[in-house]
Amino acid sequence: QVQLVEPGGGLVQPGGSLRLSCAASGSGFKIYVMGWYRQAPGKQRELVAHITSVGNTNVPDSVKGRFTISRDNAKNTVYMQKNSLRPEDTAVYYCNANVLLDGRTRGYWGQGTQVTVSW
Repeated sequence: QVQLVEPGGGLVQPGGSLRLSCAASGSGFKIYVMGWYRQAPGKQRELVAHITSVGNTNVPDSVKGRFTISRDNAKNTVYMQKNSLRPEDTAVYYCNANVLLDGRTRGYWGQGTQVTVSW
């Protein structure tokens, strides 16, 4: 079994910064893509950014230039540095990992962490 743990999150003022992290734990697995999704109240879950095991990234225009995703393969951890935060960035942020375990590839989700951008 693989678990994704994502501490962090919280309340941030507009224009502020926040760094999220997500660590995968377990044994005998290999992680391909890791990334972040978010879901605001009343909206569908959307991709924020993802990164492959060799460092290729996919960042939507809505956060490009403000959010940076990175990864430490040795620690099975993905990070997201969020700058110039806006109220519309308020959402629950979920870590996601595409994992090979016991010969099968499947997706895993973290428990989610609330990020609120407000005065």
